[in-house]
Amino acid sequence: MGVDAALMRVAQQGTSPKRRRAGLIDVVVDDADRLARLCSDSGLPMLNRVAPYRSLILSSAEMEQFIPEIEVVRRRVDDPFDRALLEGVLRLAWVCSADPSTELHLDGD
Repeated sequence: MGVDAALMRVAQQGTSPKRRRAGLIDVVVDDADRLARLCSDSGLPMLNRVAPYRSLILSSAEMEQFIPEIEVVRRRVDDPFDRALLEGVLRLAWVCSADPSTELHLDGD
């Protein structure tokens, strides 16, 4: 249970969404609802969009806002498990920011 962060590579031939294919590159699993709690408590606009029971798909262009917000939360936390989770999400976000063919999926249960 929780919000898992999945880095996906997206390929689409043509303009039809039916031809859109996404493949998993890497994932950070949150089985203790930590990420959802940290995001909702953050008071930051993009992180407030993360919800425990739905998915949020962020493009590589959106990493420009997402990364600084995650870094703010990471600096606030003292718990080593929270910090490790946020560092894992940041690792995926940095890869996503460097590759426009990727998306970061924040998938709630």
